[in-house]
Order: sequence, then C-alpha cells, then structure tokens
Amino acid sequence: MLKKNVGGIDRILRIVVGLALILGFFLNADASMRWLYLLGIIPLATGLMQSCVLYSILGINTCKTK
Repeated sequence: MLKKNVGGIDRILRIVVGLALILGFFLNADASMRWLYLLGIIPLATGLMQSCVLYSILGINTCKTK
C-alpha cells in the first residue's frame, strides 16, 4: 500500500483536471487525439487514492500533518 502524500488543493486540482480530461474524451469528435484525454485517469486516480509514486520518489508530501 502506498503512503498518502497528496492532499489539500493538490488533491482537488488533480481530481478536477482528471475529470475534465476524461470528459474531453467523450466530447471530442477528433479520434486522433482522444488517447490524450485518457491520460486524465492518472491525475484522477492519484487524487482519489491520495498517493503519487512520483511524489514518493521525490520525497514530496502535500498532506497536512496532524
């Protein structure tokens, strides 16, 4: 299990950007660029799971400490 290292504004922005990109997948008629919108799964997943592998590697933590 990955340690939680995504929180606050970072988490909210990841979820919003991820949902916007996935929505673009369904709204864009140009099939040649639709794969790009599927990349929205990454920020959406990291925002929902509150864990980012890249943040773990770089030692970044945006979660509030208790």
